[in-house]
Amino acid sequence: MAEEKVKDEAMQIIGMFQILPRLVVFDLDYTLWPFYCEYRSKREMPSLYPQAKGIMSALKEKGIEMAIASRSPTSDIANTFIDKLNIKSSFVAKEIYSSWSHKTEHFQKIHTRTGVPFTAMLFFDDEDRNIKSVSKMGVTSILVGDGVTLGAFRQGLTEFSQNHNAIEKNKQVWRNKYSGKAASSETGKD
Repeated sequence: MAEEKVKDEAMQIIGMFQILPRLVVFDLDYTLWPFYCEYRSKREMPSLYPQAKGIMSALKEKGIEMAIASRSPTSDIANTFIDKLNIKSSFVAKEIYSSWSHKTEHFQKIHTRTGVPFTAMLFFDDEDRNIKSVSKMGVTSILVGDGVTLGAFRQGLTEFSQNHNAIEKNKQVWRNKYSGKAASSETGKD
């Protein structure tokens, strides 16, 4: 699918949702591109998964910020590839370093840098352990099989919207339970 066609379809998907993330975070290896950086040379010309660029273009057009969270042990190669692909300016934060933290440290730094709450983030990664640990932080996290696709993108926005609605519903329950109105009605019963 040509990049422009993917972008148009991604824009249609975005248009289906009233609640959107403020920040979309991508892993690199086997999420944005189909390889591990550490097995490649800086001299090579990398490529993204077929639908990745169109999805990123749609996010950019809609004003949704993007970031990278990668545990690549070769950040120099990753950054070289990001430059070669002309996507460096797309990201407000790039956390690319080897870590045993399953990306929780990456997300702490992204949050500090951007000020975006974890519950306002959507994350795509190909490793289940990263999805599980980052989800516990409140980030809507989507496991991808063959890179970020329109299907994964739709799933991500759907789950983000559902999570947002659940949070808002819980807030309302707590407000009702602990508001002054509820407290005064209880004291009136005495």
